Amino acid sequence: MKTLRIGSAVLAVVMLAACSSARPVLYPNAHLESAGKDGAERDIEACRRLAESSGAIEGGGGKGGRVATSTAVGAGAGAASGAVGGAISGGVGRGSMIGAASGAVWGLLTGLFRAASPSQPNQAYTNFVNRCLQEKGYEVTGWQ
Repeated sequence: MKTLRIGSAVLAVVMLAACSSARPVLYPNAHLESAGKDGAERDIEACRRLAESSGAIEGGGGKGGRVATSTAVGAGAGAASGAVGGAISGGVGRGSMIGAASGAVWGLLTGLFRAASPSQPNQAYTNFVNRCLQEKGYEVTGWQ
């Protein structure tokens, strides 16, 4: 029971981290100093909304699909390797079932950990937000 709680907590943290996305990093120029951290955050959000309303999609979505694909690929690879191992030992069906299950778990965990890292927005979106911020007086040094 304790293991289930710990596993649930870890999964919740991973899923929350999966929602994070890359943000622009601003150079500390005179405009940033005068706007302050709160003003800069408001300007970043305004530029992000403007980019999205103009059709530039951030591209951070689709993580669920990537996790599902990773799980399916893991299950397929596990089933194939389990079938080979089962053929050698004489239990093809059982070997492929065990391989599919272990491959699916491996694929799911791999997909979740990849999804937990901040995704980089697509190039059109970053260019749009960078230009918007530049027109407001900021200097974007990169995204992270």
